[in-house]
Amino acid sequence: MKKTLNLQLDPVEAYDQDVFKQVVLQKAGISSDSAHAYVRQNRRSIDARGRRVKVNVEAEVFLNEDPSPRVEHEYDYKSVTNSDPIIIVGAGPAGLFAGLRAIELGVKPIILERGKDVRARRRDLAAINKAHLVNPDSNYCFGEGGAGTYSDGKLYTRSKKRGDIRRILEILVNHGATEEILVDAHPHIGTNKLPQVVTRLRETILNAGGEIHFETRVEDFIIQKGELKGVITQNGEKVEGFGVILATGHSARDIFNLLHKREILIEAKPFALGVRIEHAQNLIDRIQYHCEVDRGPYLPASSYSLVQQTYFKGKQRGVFSFCMCPGGFIVPAATAPGELVVNGMSPSRRDSKFANSGMVVAVELEDLPEYRKFGPLSAMHFQADIEKKAWELGGKTQAAPAQRMMDFVQRKVSNRLLDTSYQPGLNSVEMREFLPDFISNRMVDAFQAFGKKMKGYLTNDAQLIGVESRTSSPVRIPRDRDSFEHPQLKRLFPCGEGAGYAGGIVSAAMDGERCAEKLIAAYVRL
Repeated sequence: MKKTLNLQLDPVEAYDQDVFKQVVLQKAGISSDSAHAYVRQNRRSIDARGRRVKVNVEAEVFLNEDPSPRVEHEYDYKSVTNSDPIIIVGAGPAGLFAGLRAIELGVKPIILERGKDVRARRRDLAAINKAHLVNPDSNYCFGEGGAGTYSDGKLYTRSKKRGDIRRILEILVNHGATEEILVDAHPHIGTNKLPQVVTRLRETILNAGGEIHFETRVEDFIIQKGELKGVITQNGEKVEGFGVILATGHSARDIFNLLHKREILIEAKPFALGVRIEHAQNLIDRIQYHCEVDRGPYLPASSYSLVQQTYFKGKQRGVFSFCMCPGGFIVPAATAPGELVVNGMSPSRRDSKFANSGMVVAVELEDLPEYRKFGPLSAMHFQADIEKKAWELGGKTQAAPAQRMMDFVQRKVSNRLLDTSYQPGLNSVEMREFLPDFISNRMVDAFQAFGKKMKGYLTNDAQLIGVESRTSSPVRIPRDRDSFEHPQLKRLFPCGEGAGYAGGIVSAAMDGERCAEKLIAAYVRL
């Protein structure tokens, strides 16, 4: 017999497994002495809106029967060694899941990745943090697994109409992710665990006869009679296939420049730009969980989501938190020397004493009149200029410009900065020296509003660290709504965040799968 119960529990009842079992059996009317009762959580979410935090749990009880497997499907990856090939540029979540889906459909993926595998990539990340050296092909954005591998591993998405979210999560579990990601309302693998999952995804592709080539940067396209036949790498090697899935991520500026140079249609795209804000995690916990001292041993590090509409010179723009990282760290995310970019990440335990979040302002193309001369690359050039100014203000290293929160609101350079999780260090500046007025003025208005929504959030015991500029791609590579194919160049399938069609690991993975399906249906004879 199986029973499903929807319960609202105290944190100790939800997170202490022994207590949880006793509570659920009691609610189900089953004796706690029963030797043949199995209890588990199916869904879990925290409700901190009231003075007492509650945890909403969907519980399953199996009495006198074995529990059904939590992972419902096993995926079949038969050999495609001698099958027709497709080319996938980029080994982020879009590229890897496109490769897996191609194998399921009997097609051989050839994945080209400019960066290194996850293990070799670690040395380049250490060089950024310790020696301030940026490898333009291997960094927090470029390399196996993409930007998410070493900058968080959050799996929450609102893209429920774009594909099967459960399927993506189950594939991740099949490759080593904990089953907890199937339970939590806001699932998270953690940057310390995601590299192992990515490694296993790679092994599945290789074991099935797919190919993955690291340190292989695409520098040109092979175009014949309006069709994309393949690509040319930095070594002059030609790689050809039945079509190309372009899944290069939101920071591949050389690819955007190449597309523009080759007169392949691209478009400037609105994005968002701002800073990272770092608070003590204990402060955020006390605000969110309404506790006087700390959150206790059961509740996870708390997060927040904030948005405020602001007005500047008669134009309305949203200011919003982005990629909030409870118990996390701020990391240097530049992809080339001479620029300063920051991002956030959290380990699986989320046990850092810091909480950080992007706090960004929506940037529309009409906000950038002086960049119109760059055509479809206008927003990208604006983004790059801000990053260069931030780098100069940081001392022309990966030390980041920073300012305490109330000092920023009051236009004061901070005499002393706070402790930080950002390893390369901070340099006290007036952030308006690189943030334009239409960004900084809106942020001030939003901070004051956020201080009213979250009492204690607006404080000089928090600091702004900048610049957070890689929220999404500043360029869109257009594609047909139904076929996913580029409207001008046949056999080109723009994919994922870099093309403007995803915004995180799960949505990118789903987009990769759909692009593989569309390409194969159109051009590969099965």
